[in-house]
Amino acid sequence: MKKHFDFTLTGKQFLPVWLVFYILIILPYGIFYESLPNRTQPGTAGLFSVLLMFGLMLLAYLIMFYMIKITIEGVKFSDHNLKFEGKFGTYIWKIISGLVLSVVTLSIYMAWFIKDLTKFIVNNSSVDDVKFEFLGKGGRLFLLLLLSLYIPLILIVFSSVKLMVEINQSFLYTLIYQIVFMVLLIPYMYLFYKWMFNVKYKDYQIKWVTGFGASCAKILVEMLLLFVTLGIYFPLFYMRLYHYFADKTIAESPDRKLQFGYEQDAKGDFLFIWGQTLLTIVTFGIYFPWAYSKIGKRILTKTFVESVEG
Repeated sequence: MKKHFDFTLTGKQFLPVWLVFYILIILPYGIFYESLPNRTQPGTAGLFSVLLMFGLMLLAYLIMFYMIKITIEGVKFSDHNLKFEGKFGTYIWKIISGLVLSVVTLSIYMAWFIKDLTKFIVNNSSVDDVKFEFLGKGGRLFLLLLLSLYIPLILIVFSSVKLMVEINQSFLYTLIYQIVFMVLLIPYMYLFYKWMFNVKYKDYQIKWVTGFGASCAKILVEMLLLFVTLGIYFPLFYMRLYHYFADKTIAESPDRKLQFGYEQDAKGDFLFIWGQTLLTIVTFGIYFPWAYSKIGKRILTKTFVESVEG
C-alpha cells in the first residue's frame, strides 16, 4: 500500500521570510549589479564588491535558516508533520566558522563544511518524535569533490585559455566552454547527491540504489534537452530526474524494505511549473512564496513510499 507525502506550507506562511530575503538580499544585489559598470575606481570597487558579496552571502545563509525550518515542518507523512529542532545560534556558528575555514584553506575545508551543515539539518529533523541521522562523511565528500569537480575545473581553466587564443570567435568559444563544462559536471552532480542520500531513520537506511553509468547517461540526456530547447524544457528536466531517482531510493532495514516513487504526469507538471514560474516573473518575485508552496505540494503529494518484498 502506497503512503503519500504532503506539503502543508502555504504561500501566506512563507511570505514574511521571503519578503525579508527579497528586501535584504535580492534588491541590494540588483541595485549594486546595475550600478557597478558606472564606478570609476576599479580597485575600490573590487574590494567593495568582495565585501558586499560576502556580507550578502552570509546574510542569505542566516535568513535561509528560517526558510529551511518552515519548509521541513511543512512536509507531512503518515499524518505527522516533520519537526525541526535546530538552534539558530548553533547554525550561525557553523555557517561563520565553515565559511571562514573554507576561505582560509582555499576551499579544502568546504567538504567538511557541507557535511556539518547537512548533518545539522538532518539530525535536527524528526517525524513522529524520531530523529533522522545523517551518515555521510566529510573525507569521502572531499575525494568526490576533488575527483569530480576540482580537478575537472582546473583542466577546464587551463584548456580554455589555450582555446580562447586559438578561436577568435567569442560565441563559438563560449558555446564549446559551456558544453564541456556541462558534461564534466554530470559525474559531480550524481556523486554529490548520492553522497547526500545516506540517512538513517530508526533501523532503516535511506539511500540511492543506482548505477553510475546509467544515472550519468540519464542526466546527460536531460541536460541536452534543456540545452537545445534554450531552457524551455526546465520543468521536465527537474521532474524527470526527480522521478528517475525517486524510483531508485529505498529505505532498508534488516527485515523490511521500502521503495520510494513518484507518480509522474509529464504534461501536467510541465504546464503547472511553467505557470507558477511565469506568475513569479511577472510579479517580479512577489508571487514566489505561493509558487514555492504550490509546486512543493504538487510534487510531494505524488511522492510515495510502499513496502516491497525482499
